[in-house]
Amino acid sequence: MEINNNTTEFRHIPVLFDECMEGLDIRPDGVYCDGTAGGAGHSRGIAGRLDPERGLLIAIDRDPEAAAVATERLKGLPARVVKGNYSQIDEIFAGLGIDRADGILMDLGVSSYQLDKAERGFSYHSDAPLDMRMSRDGLSAKDVVNGYDEQRLAKILFEYGEEKFSRNIAKKIVESRALKPIETTMELSEIVRAAVPQRARREKNPCKKTFQAIRIEVNSELEHLSSALDKAFDLLNMGGRLCIITFHSLEDRLVKQRFRAFSTGCICPPDFPVCVCGKTPAGRLVNRKPIEPSEEELRTNNRSRSAKLRIIEKLHDRDDREIKIEV
Repeated sequence: MEINNNTTEFRHIPVLFDECMEGLDIRPDGVYCDGTAGGAGHSRGIAGRLDPERGLLIAIDRDPEAAAVATERLKGLPARVVKGNYSQIDEIFAGLGIDRADGILMDLGVSSYQLDKAERGFSYHSDAPLDMRMSRDGLSAKDVVNGYDEQRLAKILFEYGEEKFSRNIAKKIVESRALKPIETTMELSEIVRAAVPQRARREKNPCKKTFQAIRIEVNSELEHLSSALDKAFDLLNMGGRLCIITFHSLEDRLVKQRFRAFSTGCICPPDFPVCVCGKTPAGRLVNRKPIEPSEEELRTNNRSRSAKLRIIEKLHDRDDREIKIEV
């Protein structure tokens, strides 16, 4: 792949940077992983705190352009860059001969570069081919919009976009594509605008939820996240930390529920006088409530406004064996 030597083209402002560095509790001789390297903002921060001889960062990204830029920006630092999905973190570690990590970070969602590069088809502000593929291969937004039936489209828009006008939008999409295939972001944007009431158009851009829903479907984001959370936690050393930055309620809810499960101990019925299950928390929530950007960060980086950081520390390995309690 041809890469622009001026890697500043891949603009990236790491969100909640100081909070992530503190949350990871980085040791100079530790092994760390950035599962969503992007423009390598967080990755450089982690790698720069490591001892060149004893520490190591594994930087992962499914986007080939991001992986290439991260490779360039991490030169000279104790880091290895791997093109892959963070849901493959266990396979990536095994391939590198690494058993455990002392900290893992995942900054979810779309990078500023992906949004700003119109031809990637993520943004509803620019006209471009419908794409939205983070990995640049497989199912595209064009395939979803033109190939899914009306009921399936409505379901995706409602579940992944929390779009209350999902049925109207799905119906309009199907009617429009019967005349000609929907091929560009602007075509889809116009269809969405025409499908929602005028009052909704005045409130804010009505395309946001639809584009989010289609992007999540195209990239199987929630499925990958669910798998990655379990694998990442299991790969941590005792005392290691998992830091997750989310940008919408679906991601945050999934992370919150999984972290709660990791940090839950006894599952005996509440009327039992003593614990008989023997289950103890595998993790400890470092922050009970999500950490959000400061007013200063919001002023300098508007795209951080919906970010939430959750951190959990591993106490011991999970025991997934079924626990039977005789009543």
